[in-house]
Amino acid sequence: MFKRFFPHALARVFVVCAVGALGANAQAADLAQSSWCAAGKPVKFAEMGWDSAKFMTEVIRYVLEKGYGCKTELTPVTNAIALQAVSTGDLNVMVEYWSGRTPAFEAAAHEGRVKIVGSLVNGGSVEGYYVPDYVIKGDSARGIKPIAPDLKSVTDLPRYKSLFADPEDPSHGRLYNCPIGWQCESDTEQKMKAYKLDASYTDFHPGSGPALDAAIESAFARGKPILFYYWEPSTILGRFHAVKLDEPTYNAACWKTINGSKDANPCGSESPPTTLRVVVSNSVADSDPAVLSLFDKVQFPISAINATLARMASTKLAPRDAAVDYLKVHPAVVADWVPDAVARKVEASLK
Repeated sequence: MFKRFFPHALARVFVVCAVGALGANAQAADLAQSSWCAAGKPVKFAEMGWDSAKFMTEVIRYVLEKGYGCKTELTPVTNAIALQAVSTGDLNVMVEYWSGRTPAFEAAAHEGRVKIVGSLVNGGSVEGYYVPDYVIKGDSARGIKPIAPDLKSVTDLPRYKSLFADPEDPSHGRLYNCPIGWQCESDTEQKMKAYKLDASYTDFHPGSGPALDAAIESAFARGKPILFYYWEPSTILGRFHAVKLDEPTYNAACWKTINGSKDANPCGSESPPTTLRVVVSNSVADSDPAVLSLFDKVQFPISAINATLARMASTKLAPRDAAVDYLKVHPAVVADWVPDAVARKVEASLK
């Protein structure tokens, strides 16, 4: 019985394996060439207004151009315009969407008007309350002694309000909030309520991103204390050494009273890590598995992003040049994103 059965079983196994191998080879072939680019259509990118997005956009553009032979275009836009343009197909890609933070993007994805894929930064983005490291540790090279060695948590801040005194109201400390209109601006307002900081600190709104950055840069340059809410990866935290203060461990129920909430009595919670993703038009996502696969697999260590952003700021390095330099130093990463044949083309272009 076994002798009669075995040849047939072996044949079936061979057929299954052969079909599986053919399928895998066909899939690899699909991912090694872009049907969108082969048709001569450009991949149109939204150029966002912050350096990390610009850098990651240029890395992806370079891989598309050198690995797949694509033409790409870049159009400067705001968040709202990017969503509208990608939804209609006037643009095809927005790099670095902070997942879950903008209801309009979530609604567009839920309604099937765009695809949101990938995880651009290993471990996600983090945010919170920061102070310069010399406030806690000092800086012997600059002759700065530690002035708050026991400052560790947001719960310690009330007793340090005079250290971060608001020039316009010295009876209060000053917290530099996020730029006006950003989600973290309203989240920070809720956190101040939750931590009872509004009784001892002014919720200071610098207005714009450049205004916030200018205040932080000035404090670091002068070796002065400053308390600010910020996020990483970012140019600021790539350039300057800062300490993130402890907050209560993330609590989903409490986070709902903070994020996008007007709850009068929020409870404390650190912000959860945010996945940074790629928003893709349906026209590309539905027709080109190779390009969509690249968007889904691109990923960077947060330390590498911060270091690159610091270098861009200090040397005035253009995002495109930063992208090329990064790929020259880390050529092997492309092989994790695309088929070997595509990775070899990218690597050859860098030599």
